[in-house]
Amino acid sequence: MARPLRFQYQGACYHIMARGDGGKKVFENDEDRKIFIARLGEVCGRCGWKVHAWVLMGNHFHLLLETPEANLVVGMKWLLGTFSQGWNRARQRRGHVFQGRYKSVPVNGEDTGVYYFRIVADYIHLNPARAGLAGGTGRKLLEYKWSSLGAYAKGVAPNWLVMERVLRAFELAEDGRGRRAYVAWLEARAAQDGGKINDEAQAALRRGWYLGEESFKDKLLGILGRAKGVDKPRKARTEIANAHGEIEAERLIYLLGKQLELPTDRRELKRLRKSDGRKVLLAAVLRRRTAVGVNWIAERLAMGHPGSVSRMLGTMPREVGWEKKLMMLEEMLNSGD
Repeated sequence: MARPLRFQYQGACYHIMARGDGGKKVFENDEDRKIFIARLGEVCGRCGWKVHAWVLMGNHFHLLLETPEANLVVGMKWLLGTFSQGWNRARQRRGHVFQGRYKSVPVNGEDTGVYYFRIVADYIHLNPARAGLAGGTGRKLLEYKWSSLGAYAKGVAPNWLVMERVLRAFELAEDGRGRRAYVAWLEARAAQDGGKINDEAQAALRRGWYLGEESFKDKLLGILGRAKGVDKPRKARTEIANAHGEIEAERLIYLLGKQLELPTDRRELKRLRKSDGRKVLLAAVLRRRTAVGVNWIAERLAMGHPGSVSRMLGTMPREVGWEKKLMMLEEMLNSGD
């Protein structure tokens, strides 16, 4: 079977979904959920993403995601990769956490496609009702706290959750009145029909590879045609996708260089040992907090072959005091965010 297409372009919106390997639970407890949301916030910061709706269920999650830059693939790789590594490490196991490739369906987020934007936002927020976890007789949809609906109700959200676009799609005021009206609409849907999606919306959701009208499909096909028809070097396309991650990585290098008493110029870094412990610490922070890969890190920090960087990052945690040093750098960055 052919692998699903990945459409990447500036300002793209997607319905993202990933399921646990073999349908198994991914979010076994609240700690798993908190870690995933923290990682989601981190990748939004690194890649400039905006989330319009989200929900975490037992064995899967949904996002209504906007990427101002064409960097969906690199960001999702970081998000799922870092979460999976931590999930496995906490359970002292190996193997896949998520099943196959995540699903990413482009959604028309323009003024002509507000109907489709509404479909996805509703589908995501009503997921707990359809699963029988919240909503219905004597219960509130808001009782399920692992979705963005709580933020809509309270008006308090992290800076990566943008509520105004969903409210505009429903032609609601972008203030407390609009938010309360939106939540009331969903609560009524959950109580009346268990959050069921109507046949027309279901048909649109099941279409498969896009959510929008014919003109939106033509736009996507045009993007695909240009990607295939223009002889652009792979490096050039990768640079576009990684631009935000590299900017953030450079910021961290200059910010932490002084703290580590480490030069930031590559020529000066080259004079130091490839395995200098300060380089390895900085590389570990870059891997945790940005979307850049080991190839970029190896080149920028003059650490030799990328494979050597991976080995160093794997063995250094055994060194005495490693975790303490890394935690100190993380705390410094967090206090400055």
